Amino acid sequence: MIPNEAHASTLELARRVLAIEADAVRALIDRLDERFLAAVSLVLACRGRVIVSGIGKSGHIARKIASTMSSTGTPAYYVHPAEASHGDLGMIVRDDVFIAISYSGESDELLAIVPLVKRRGAKLVAITGSAGSTLAREADVHLDAGVAQEACPLNLAPTASTTAALALGDALAVALLDARGFSADDFARSHPGGALGRKLLTHVRDVMRTGEAVPRVGPGATLVEAILEITKKGMGMTTVVDRDGRLLGLFTDGDLRRALERAVDLHATRIESVMTREPRTIRPEALAVEAVELMESHRITQLPVLDASGRVVGALNIHDLFRARIL
Repeated sequence: MIPNEAHASTLELARRVLAIEADAVRALIDRLDERFLAAVSLVLACRGRVIVSGIGKSGHIARKIASTMSSTGTPAYYVHPAEASHGDLGMIVRDDVFIAISYSGESDELLAIVPLVKRRGAKLVAITGSAGSTLAREADVHLDAGVAQEACPLNLAPTASTTAALALGDALAVALLDARGFSADDFARSHPGGALGRKLLTHVRDVMRTGEAVPRVGPGATLVEAILEITKKGMGMTTVVDRDGRLLGLFTDGDLRRALERAVDLHATRIESVMTREPRTIRPEALAVEAVELMESHRITQLPVLDASGRVVGALNIHDLFRARIL
């Protein structure tokens, strides 16, 4: 446990780390030039895969960059440089782009495979902190990720330098995303298990209630019959349909309260006289998030689902969207 008297110095050190790393990333902005554009062009022209490699802390950064690229429209994977020397080099072919990350630009494991990568005809992009390094000189394109200092008080542990390399990799991935016209729908397709995937790939037809689960009464039903249908189906409403199943109106808990305030006869009053005509509806092929927006903007909790001819094919309420984790 940190003594109370040391709290101030600990916070000051943490703030200094963040300031140094922020400055390191900020310094990259003015270095973005034709070399960055050349790297983007190389990857866009790539007919194979993007291979990202690095050793040690740079290896962790390389893995993350490969993952980010893969999820944003640029197929990429990580290759460990030491493993590449023992067979994994066979995964690299002429049509690939090889991105090598090494702050010193002198990592033995990378330098050992660079001649073989180039001999195969793959293009080489180097991300280093030294333009005069061996790796930078051998590269088709060199991106400068140099930093003024590490955030480590000893100026030894890779901290600001790995942050800078990661930020530069993210900039490359996002520039490629934009150049490819990669959309939110594309992102969702590569993240089907995530929250965004659920929101962008789930349609109303996937979560709506169908068949006997949809509350329905005819226009001649009494209020009592409508209340029984609402209670039985548990949706807080019932649709009112004609003989062909086309929607005539909607009767909700709110409509019932308003009817009771007017002291109507529950047994004698027909539903068509108290239902809401022309209620908000939605189509089954609409996205579930569109149903959310419709409910929120109109402050409603239920929606009849209609086909192109106006027939009721389903029903949806707010709880269905919660269960599907759309909300």
